[in-house]
Amino acid sequence: MTNKYEIIIYWSEEDLAFIAEVPELPGCSAHGDTYDSALANIQDAMNLWIKTAEEFGDLIPAPKGRRLAFA
Repeated sequence: MTNKYEIIIYWSEEDLAFIAEVPELPGCSAHGDTYDSALANIQDAMNLWIKTAEEFGDLIPAPKGRRLAFA
């Protein structure tokens, strides 16, 4: 499944890992030893987040299709 949600990946010195987050899917995050593994893991996490939301009848936000802005 291909999702078009924005993914933010950053290095965490505290965790000694790359952290990936999807701001539009609350609580959806993953990590990996490399950037690529964090990206693969967050794609799995997004698919699981969406599948779980579908099973429980929860609202699934539509991807905004543009970069999010944080203040």
